[in-house]
Amino acid sequence: MTTPTPVAERKRETGFREALSYEWIKFRSVRSTVWTTAATALLPVIGAVFVAATGSLQPDDTVLGGSLTLTVVAQMAAAVVGVLVVSGEYSSGTIRTTFAACPRRGTVLAAKATLVAGVMYVLALASCTAAYLVGDALLPEGRYAQGEPLPALFGIAASFAVAAVLGLAVGALVRHSAGAVTTVIGLLLLPSLFGPLFGDAERWVAGLSPTAALEKLTQTSDATADTVGSLGPWPSLLLVTGCATAAVLGALMLLRRRDV
Repeated sequence: MTTPTPVAERKRETGFREALSYEWIKFRSVRSTVWTTAATALLPVIGAVFVAATGSLQPDDTVLGGSLTLTVVAQMAAAVVGVLVVSGEYSSGTIRTTFAACPRRGTVLAAKATLVAGVMYVLALASCTAAYLVGDALLPEGRYAQGEPLPALFGIAASFAVAAVLGLAVGALVRHSAGAVTTVIGLLLLPSLFGPLFGDAERWVAGLSPTAALEKLTQTSDATADTVGSLGPWPSLLLVTGCATAAVLGALMLLRRRDV
């Protein structure tokens, strides 16, 4: 007696967990992404050592702000990581394979966003905490105000995650690495430059960038209302998180309409 075989078997669709696993494999396999991520983690600590060694901290600055001097540059690197996670696949053509393995493009984008946000948050929290501890140990005791590292460090790490997700959205929209990197760096820097031109709306325009939220959270003396808006650090972080979320939703809508 033979066992009848089904005419067709239902193929199991790739879910979010599998998509996230695939994205992690690709993330750690691409050299440009790995090296940019490493630079993101190292820059804050290097900045803390440099400021302490050169004695370049301003008298009205804090130990926290001075130790995290290079976090703005590191945050830009985090945004570039977000760009590379998606634009690299368009450049190499492997995005077709990705969508063939996981036809639900929303799942792919959600997996990429979760990955870059999670990695950047953990790395930034560890790196910025280490930078603060290094700066606290190397800077002259009692000369500068200490600042309030908690809960600010958690918000600082979150701003890195937001910047990375914003970079991911821009990468999905532009699809070309050089153009996407240029665009996302412009989005990080231009709001603070053009904010004063909008009069009473300056507090909103200048605070639209993750960089603005970052500078407020680090409590640096350079974080004036003219450059980063007059919103508080946590409302500013919520604002830029909303902007990044809107960018991801826009990227998803466009992604579903394209052939690839």
